[in-house]
Amino acid sequence: MFQKEEGAVKKPQALKGGDKVAIVSLSAGTLGESFCEHELEQGKKRLLEMGLEPIFMPNALKGIAYLKDHPEARAADLKNAFHDRSIRGVICAIGGDDTYRLTQYLVDDPLFRKDIKRDPKIFTGFSDTTINHLMFYKLGMVTFYGPNFINDLAEMETNMLSFTKSYFLRYFEKRDHLEIKSSPYWCEERKDFSKKALGTKRIRHKEINGYEVLRGKGTVTGRLLGGCLDSLYDILEGDRYSDEKSVAERYKLFPSLDEWKGKILFIETSEEKPAPALYQKMLMALKKRGIFKVVKAIVVGKPQDEAHYAEYKKIISSVTAESKTPILFNVNFGHAYPRAIVPYGLEARLNFEQKRFIINESFFISPRKK
Repeated sequence: MFQKEEGAVKKPQALKGGDKVAIVSLSAGTLGESFCEHELEQGKKRLLEMGLEPIFMPNALKGIAYLKDHPEARAADLKNAFHDRSIRGVICAIGGDDTYRLTQYLVDDPLFRKDIKRDPKIFTGFSDTTINHLMFYKLGMVTFYGPNFINDLAEMETNMLSFTKSYFLRYFEKRDHLEIKSSPYWCEERKDFSKKALGTKRIRHKEINGYEVLRGKGTVTGRLLGGCLDSLYDILEGDRYSDEKSVAERYKLFPSLDEWKGKILFIETSEEKPAPALYQKMLMALKKRGIFKVVKAIVVGKPQDEAHYAEYKKIISSVTAESKTPILFNVNFGHAYPRAIVPYGLEARLNFEQKRFIINESFFISPRKK
């Protein structure tokens, strides 16, 4: 039985110049397709400019069809990245929808579990990567719901989005605390990802709402747990793949009610921009399991392109009316551009009077000597 590892969560070390970082395709194999070659080069260049050495794991570039048929190959890349002591960080290529299929190859492998305990590493990604984050949470390692390779490091503008880059660079810093601030702008998703679009700017909008308090006052403190709402719903209800719910139940990927107690839940919606009726259905799946009654607060990410913005506010306020759960809405993490980082398992403080979101502790253990 796959139980959560007991004891304090294990933190990785911060990155430093010269470190190797592994690029893995744990869900969709997009990075290995010819139409993505210019983005691969763009992301590789950006990592080199930061002083990092990108290591593309053996199966990461084998393309969509191969990786769809070979979840064990995707899992092998992650296991090898954690076994290699010279690799200090793991960056997910992109999300997708079936990374749950890796679970058996990872958690049933005693060497992989030993490697995580022996040498925690930075692990970053979002969207379907939620499932990988929940697995690492069970194994007792801090991970980061943050930038990935294609969406962020390979951003097709001349430079990375400045807000996103400022948070990615936090992977190099050991701070006692970090504030997740509201971006002064937001960007629309691109419609053209072809090579000819390199260097073109995203459509930008001034942020007029900032963080919104839908309910709550004073200050709330708790450890962070959550992810993409679509992914959480999929492992609870199994509407996307027939075996997804049973796999999630077998490995207890969705945290128990006891694990949710006292947490700050963070959730956001995918690029599929779920219709309001589906958004309500997904939230009701969490409500049915008592989550909103036991968490201390909810942090909600900005919807991509601000799709269904007003409707989402009304729905989540209504679904949580009975539990009166405090809600901070429109935070810059997840699928909307630009994005910050939200760490799993670390303590955060929400100040509802000042609309502030602060991580109360360092992401990392003490820096290594150069």
